[in-house]
Amino acid sequence: MPNTSPANLPLIGLLRSASGRFALLFTAMFAAAATAAAVVLWWNTAGALDRQTDAAIRADATALVERQRDAGLPGLVAAIEDRLALDVQNESLYLLLSPDRRVLAGNLAVWPPEAEADAPWIRMPLLRDGTESEARMLRIDLAGQHRLLVGRDVAEKLRLRGLLSEGIAWAASSSAAIALLGAWLLRRSLERRLMPVYGTAAAIGAGDLSRRVPLSDRQDEFDRLGMTMNAMLDRIAQLMEGVRGVSDAIAHDLRTPIARARAKLEEALNDAADEEALRAAVEQGIADLDGIARVFKAVLRIAEVEAGARRAAFAPVDMVPTLADAADLYGAAAEAREQELAVDLPEALNLVGDRDLLLQAVANLLDNALKFTPDGGRVALSARVLDGVVEIAVADSGPGLAPDDRARAGERFFRADTSRNTPGSGLGLSLVRAVVALHGGVVVLEDTVRGRQPPGLTVRLRLPKG
Repeated sequence: MPNTSPANLPLIGLLRSASGRFALLFTAMFAAAATAAAVVLWWNTAGALDRQTDAAIRADATALVERQRDAGLPGLVAAIEDRLALDVQNESLYLLLSPDRRVLAGNLAVWPPEAEADAPWIRMPLLRDGTESEARMLRIDLAGQHRLLVGRDVAEKLRLRGLLSEGIAWAASSSAAIALLGAWLLRRSLERRLMPVYGTAAAIGAGDLSRRVPLSDRQDEFDRLGMTMNAMLDRIAQLMEGVRGVSDAIAHDLRTPIARARAKLEEALNDAADEEALRAAVEQGIADLDGIARVFKAVLRIAEVEAGARRAAFAPVDMVPTLADAADLYGAAAEAREQELAVDLPEALNLVGDRDLLLQAVANLLDNALKFTPDGGRVALSARVLDGVVEIAVADSGPGLAPDDRARAGERFFRADTSRNTPGSGLGLSLVRAVVALHGGVVVLEDTVRGRQPPGLTVRLRLPKG
């Protein structure tokens, strides 16, 4: 027994397919256009013939009524006979009836029963010379209870209408065939253009993230869709690579402190001479675990910022007091290392953003700058508005960053070779980049002083004002 479930019915399958729906829409529009053309053609041909016939009958009847009014009944009879004599095509029909139903003039033998209806216009069958035909008649009630029928034999016009109907039927059949062929070609074309997308999506679903949608040289809507999908896939691959890198970095950077904390606690448990030594070991272990917790907290903070969860806290803020607070916070650390912390801020620096996140980003930059600047060095915090963009810069006189390292700076847990022995987890600049990206800005890294050694590093945060 054949399967007749809805999913296997051709029409249902066609409607569930986007290309099928487009094809059906094309067919419907083509059919509507063909129907409109047929209606216009019919109105301008068959309809025009009917209107022309009615106009001729009405004009003839009006002339006969005028003749009866001017010349009386004999004049009307003479006018009818004259018209019949001049009717070469034998299309005119007349019948003048007396009050006692005698035929006074005309070429009809009897008064037709159709003429007894209330409507003055009638259409009736007609038998002339043994041939069936059709007549279009107008009934007129004359003075003195005389009755007049004026009409035309429309057999020829009916034949023309039949030919027109046959032509329209053939044209409609041809249009339907062309519409179906066009719909099939349209569906095939859509499916052929979308087939690479299907293949790419299936390959990616199977785990091959290197596949991309092939593009043509047409630069049409399908190519733009393919370019958008490829950009999305590139971003997904980048994020997946970042996840793998973060996982590797967490495993690498946290393995040592976890192992160290465990070793110290185990050593204290086995070898502690007294309670004081055991307490010191426990406190050191707690400090190591707190450092690990801070790393995880920083990773979660970066993920939260990158997800845009803090965008709801955006509000107009003047960054000058915020930057001044950050400078005051790190001023004591700079003095302890005999470093100079220079501050150059305008009177106002207004933008729309999250004050706490921006403060943390600037604090991370100042912390890094003070950390990598040698004792007696200089760190500068400055800000300005340039072409509608708020620029916050932190410059130091430390070792700087090599061009290859700048390209990777901001990746989670990335640390340059020169900073391997410096405390930190490599997440500070990652958080800065995430905060700036959340605000729609960019982070620019450059040498503080070009051509000198050490060159120092300047980090510029360029943020839109609103």
